[in-house]
Parts: sequence; C-alpha cells; structure tokens
Amino acid sequence: MSDTKEIEITAKDLPLHCPTKQVELWASHPRVFLDIAQTGHAACPYCGTQYKLKEGEVAGHH
Repeated sequence: MSDTKEIEITAKDLPLHCPTKQVELWASHPRVFLDIAQTGHAACPYCGTQYKLKEGEVAGHH
C-alpha cells in the first residue's frame, strides 16, 4: 500500500503549488509551483503528492 496522496484540483486552485494552504506550516516543505496545464497531472518533487486536474476543467493562463 502506498502512502502517496492524490489530490484532485479545479481551475480555481491554479496556479498549483505544493504544499497547499491546507497543510500545517510545521509539516510543510518549501513551496514549489507545479505545471499541470499540459498533461493534467503533476507530482511534487519534495513529498511525492500527486495532483490531478478534475475532468472537464481547463487550465488557462493565470
């Protein structure tokens, strides 16, 4: 069983960064912005959290 989280996001969550606002400050790593526009998927290089753009959502310019 994997401990990797997968989080579904919407266009209003963009620009996407990890950690998100829901993560407690003490449990966070440096903020990194993730490009999800081309593939609809991104993975955080620090914690491995997987992000997926919700089906039907469009990542535009922000």
